[in-house]
Amino acid sequence: MTPNYIRPVDAALIPQDCERGPLSCFMLWLGVLSVILLIGVYAAYLVLSRGLGMTALDDYFGFGLWITFDLGVIALGAGAFFTGLLRYILNIDPLKNVINLAVIIGFICYTGAMIVLVLDIGQPLRAWFGYWHANVHSMLTEVIFCITCYCIVLIIEYIPLILEQKQINRVPLFHALAHNLHVVMPLFAGMGAFLSTFHQGSLGGMYGVLFGRPYAFRDGFFIWPWTFFLFILSAVASGPALTMLIAALMEKMTGRKLVSQDVKMLMGKIAGTMLVVYTVFKILDTGAWIYGLAPSAGISFDQFFYGWIYGKWLLFAEIVLCGVIPCFMLCSSAMRANPKLLYTAAVLDCAGVVINRYVLTVQTLAMPSMPFDQWVTYVPNWVEWAPCGLVLAYGGILLSLSYRYLPVFPQEVELNGGPRPGSKPNAWGL
Repeated sequence: MTPNYIRPVDAALIPQDCERGPLSCFMLWLGVLSVILLIGVYAAYLVLSRGLGMTALDDYFGFGLWITFDLGVIALGAGAFFTGLLRYILNIDPLKNVINLAVIIGFICYTGAMIVLVLDIGQPLRAWFGYWHANVHSMLTEVIFCITCYCIVLIIEYIPLILEQKQINRVPLFHALAHNLHVVMPLFAGMGAFLSTFHQGSLGGMYGVLFGRPYAFRDGFFIWPWTFFLFILSAVASGPALTMLIAALMEKMTGRKLVSQDVKMLMGKIAGTMLVVYTVFKILDTGAWIYGLAPSAGISFDQFFYGWIYGKWLLFAEIVLCGVIPCFMLCSSAMRANPKLLYTAAVLDCAGVVINRYVLTVQTLAMPSMPFDQWVTYVPNWVEWAPCGLVLAYGGILLSLSYRYLPVFPQEVELNGGPRPGSKPNAWGL
């Protein structure tokens, strides 16, 4: 039975035997997100109509908040390709209960990053130049093609979920299409893993070859600088953690169990294992940078840091607070069994990758690279913050609509003991 506080038309679209809040509360929630989205749209209009002069970016800081945000969400969206790889290629069956959510999050992160990139390139009417007049000597060319192709893969992976909406699935053609797409999904999972791995690495490799920027420049393995591999490892270490956190947040907001604790603990274990690998190599890389690369260039360790905004605390926070500590927490079965400790470790894990992207983007440019240079500070203005809010609001809207009308969580009905007619709606209307 459908709870009596849901309108009949809306109830016809809700997944079978799943409770949802009243439509009025749901629309209010979407309204709040829409306001944030519209503010971001207005800021985007200012940038597209008046140029990058509306932002705090300048000739010194060509990279700023937007690139930091892009790199952060792309890394955190890696849960899609890594979870898909583990589920479809390595056949880790429990991940079937979270793979739909991982795909949606990956789709939001990658499409959201491309939205911000439209603003960041400065001349969006020439965005097609990267495809037609590709610079074959640039790592960014590989990034452009891999991100575009992987976005297409994510769309293909998202389509079966839409086709499984109970009204759409009644159409025989769509039912058969959804079934056949599920059959070939391992192929797309493999393609996604290949494409995402290489563009994650090339994003890191781009920084590693900046020989004029001693904070980022690294030696490497054959043609790849160490940052190529570090970006891949940090992405696969943080992506599953974000997926688990969003599942827990949605449970808190909806008042329903969506993913079993065993699956969350498995996601935490996967994230913890990859975080250990990343942290070990990050510590080795940092040591080689401090005691080898920097002295050979005539630069002392203290010269890489300035004041509070570019202080040594960032290095400590990235490696120790958001690296070593969550490694220990996520690799401990006793701590993973405690939801509060599990979620805390996941938050630290995600924060660590964002700090890493920030220091490689902003601090790299702020540090003097010539004897006559000085440290330069960068503070983004509201025109830069608003599009980031736009992406977050867009993600919230898409995730809310997907949860309300699509069968995102296979365990939902089972974990909640089936439908409970007449129960109270959740506060968020989801």
